Amino acid sequence: MNGSSGRDPAGIAIAYGRGHLPLRLPAHAAATVIRKRTLAKLPDSRAAIAAALDRPVAAAPLGELARGKASACILICDITRPVPNHLFLRPMIETMVSAGIPLAAITVLVATGLHRPNEGAELAELVGDPWVLANVRVENHFARNDADHIDLGVTAKRGVPVKIDRRFVAADLRIATGLVEPHFMAGYSGGRKVVAPGVAHQDTIRTFHSARFMEDPLAVQCNLEGNPLHEEQLDIVRRIGPIYALNTVQDEDRDLAFVSFGEIIESHLAAVRFAAASCEVPVERRYQTVVTSAAGYPLDKTYYQTVKGMVTPLDILAPGGRLIIASECSEGFGSAEFREAQARLVALGPDAFLAGLMVKRFADIDEWQTEMQLKSMRRGTVQLYTTGLGEEERRITGVAMIASMEAAVAASIQASGDAAVAVIPEGPYVVPIHAG
Repeated sequence: MNGSSGRDPAGIAIAYGRGHLPLRLPAHAAATVIRKRTLAKLPDSRAAIAAALDRPVAAAPLGELARGKASACILICDITRPVPNHLFLRPMIETMVSAGIPLAAITVLVATGLHRPNEGAELAELVGDPWVLANVRVENHFARNDADHIDLGVTAKRGVPVKIDRRFVAADLRIATGLVEPHFMAGYSGGRKVVAPGVAHQDTIRTFHSARFMEDPLAVQCNLEGNPLHEEQLDIVRRIGPIYALNTVQDEDRDLAFVSFGEIIESHLAAVRFAAASCEVPVERRYQTVVTSAAGYPLDKTYYQTVKGMVTPLDILAPGGRLIIASECSEGFGSAEFREAQARLVALGPDAFLAGLMVKRFADIDEWQTEMQLKSMRRGTVQLYTTGLGEEERRITGVAMIASMEAAVAASIQASGDAAVAVIPEGPYVVPIHAG
């Protein structure tokens, strides 16, 4: 049932790669399909973006912000986020140029965090507008290059080292852009998160992802109140100086439903309020069988990103239940560091692996995703359907591999004696919340 939790016994399709995976449930299954509440599409996306730039939240219009500035840096998310950059980058840049900033002084910086760079055809896909690529510098952030960063000290509350890409810090006009959606550690993506970890040094990122943050019960999806990652991110953006943000929210078809522009903290909160009304879905019960996805392309390109889909539905998974997830993993496993962490998990076992994390100030690169996987493994059994991993990669996932979603659902129903099945086609973009 589109828009909320509800009964939908047939015709279910799970997001998978660039399309969908049909899911044929057993005849005796009682399916509850959990989706976002229906969002109204903006009738004219470009007009909505122009209006946001002219009527910002807690800031002057973009044209006024750009007047008198000698340079600008615009952050965009990397290829793992389906942000509609093609809609807003050119109008933003043209507004800056009209206000007096030379094209040569404008940089679009891909906020990769510790992900790999986006280059060639992938970069062209990410930017989405040939005019932008032809007229301004579009560059990747490299978190491991010490010389690329400016040291701004440490945060006041938790002593996180604040090292940020100097191209962003040094710009006269700083703008972050992104997609606001549930994030399984930081509450919501977008806004301040595009700055840190987006263009932060590895020391900043690896502190954020240490066990003292990851194991905090408030570092969960859809929560900003008391969330240690969110609090540190706010400290960081305030240290840098004035930053503005363009925030987007999309519907299940990836069409624009909301856009805000303005001061980075306030404009982000406006987008969070809009997104929360759709993606946080109350559910009356917990389930022994939960079927979900990694949200399809681009999020399900790797097993690394797939872990997000394992964590967001945990509130409705009954203890000891089965979480069945589909992810294409078209690009394979993920980084070499993530692969090593997963191999260590399998070799040591969950308890010893976690014990090793708890003594570290800096998390090893990408092992935090393995730590997040432990949360789902502690709750129940995780089963993965994928067509993109080799035999050794499947072994070091540490989860059970399945050849058929339908057979896995039938086996779960038989083992539990409970025919009720929760299905979340859009994966981590929807957060079911047990309302019982």
